[in-house]
Amino acid sequence: MYSSWAYSLLHEFKNDPTQISAKQWQGQESTKGPTTVLIKPDGKTLEAFGFEAETRYTELIDEDEHESWLKDDLWRVSNDRISGTIRENEIHWVLTVPAIWDNAAKQFMREAAKQAGIEETNLTVALEPEAASLFCRLLPVERSGNKTSLGKLKAKQKYLVLDAGGGTIDITVHEVLQSMEVKELYKASGGAWGGTKVDEAFKGFINDIAGFDAMADLKRKHLDDYIELFRRFENKKRSISPDIDSKTVIPLPQSLCSLIEKRQGRALCDLIKNTSYANLVSMKNEKVNIDASVARQFFDTSVSSTVEHLKNILSLPVNRGVEAILMVGGFSESPMLQHAVSTEFGAVKRIVPREASLAVLKGAVIFGHNTKAIKERISQRTYGVETTSPFDATKHVVTKKKYYEGKARCRNVFEKHVEIGQKLTVGKAQSNIIYHPLYAHQTFISLPIFTTCDKNPMYTTDPGCIQVGNLEIPICGSGTNRWVNVRFISGGTEIDVEATEKATGKVHHLKIDFLT
Repeated sequence: MYSSWAYSLLHEFKNDPTQISAKQWQGQESTKGPTTVLIKPDGKTLEAFGFEAETRYTELIDEDEHESWLKDDLWRVSNDRISGTIRENEIHWVLTVPAIWDNAAKQFMREAAKQAGIEETNLTVALEPEAASLFCRLLPVERSGNKTSLGKLKAKQKYLVLDAGGGTIDITVHEVLQSMEVKELYKASGGAWGGTKVDEAFKGFINDIAGFDAMADLKRKHLDDYIELFRRFENKKRSISPDIDSKTVIPLPQSLCSLIEKRQGRALCDLIKNTSYANLVSMKNEKVNIDASVARQFFDTSVSSTVEHLKNILSLPVNRGVEAILMVGGFSESPMLQHAVSTEFGAVKRIVPREASLAVLKGAVIFGHNTKAIKERISQRTYGVETTSPFDATKHVVTKKKYYEGKARCRNVFEKHVEIGQKLTVGKAQSNIIYHPLYAHQTFISLPIFTTCDKNPMYTTDPGCIQVGNLEIPICGSGTNRWVNVRFISGGTEIDVEATEKATGKVHHLKIDFLT
């Protein structure tokens, strides 16, 4: 998986929203680097990120000092700083996340950003396919990589965004509005079928010919060589195509060949002869020569899963009439994925911008300048709170009956705030519900947050209902006649809650805790 950062200044955005500066890694022909950080031995301080982290770690291995260092993979970088005359409080940060991520994952990213020194008020979370869509709608035809561009689509026309990254495939369907802004037509969906699935297939291929989990052994004993091998494979897999029959040649680390020979007692070239790859794969000068038919198979799981999911989405009545498929993300540059989409959906225009791998990154910058560019989204699930209601023997089960302050009430009631498939207008409250404390002495009202795929659940104990968070609402005074008016505002990339106390008129702006 790869990450990076980009920025634009306000005056640049006003002149040309696509004028965006992205990081260029020193010594690399890339504006994106591996999502890797190197932490100092104190376990807290960042030493390096991306290619620099991998290079520095390799140096530590050579110096035999690497055992005292921690390392980990993170989802996104959030603590790079723009130096110079710009003050830190003048920067508005945008973190991108897959649209299929749940609220807990988004909150985790916010917490990580907070620890990195980013103020919550200066941070926006952007959904990746939406960000890519915003960027590509501003591109002229010549930069769209095709004879058309998203900007040419008119009101009421639909298009699908296929964001194919390293880890996930993220799919969203948008419709153009009269204002030429867009709304989400179908809830985001997808899966873990990104480019790393191809890496896993290559890893499995090496293990198959070696006869054991040689790649895990290499990673454990020679991490520097493991990293370098996948750098080489990353470059090679971009040229694997359904139309080119030339072999894929990848130099293997000498350490890997030695590990395999030591474990199996035979050289890798001899082991290959006893596998199903005998006539398709060979070794020469520590380079593995892979027949095109085998190399293409590395893409099978990722490509077939993506195409099948696209079929299902485009067959739904709400998505009929989609004019174009916008392919963004680094994996969208793969000829294998492009060919599969083109073959299966030939009647639909396919747009692959020349900056496909940077579309999300640059679109996030645009979203930071204009967070209201997406006017409407679709709820992926039904959201509600667990509460109580006056017990009614005609509709409530007796086992849920309980007395509070002498009054019979029904426990575990699912009070719905947002329904699955519901259209959510950005900035508009979807619900307006009053809650009372159960006990006279309460200083806050606790509302457990539940979700389900059911449109109308009755109890939070119904099958499929899952508690995902908790909301605590302060309330002053005493007695059970107090109440707060609670409004869920769910049209943004995150859920906002507004609670108004009756007694004081005080308005609380709250966040649901999805990580408790």
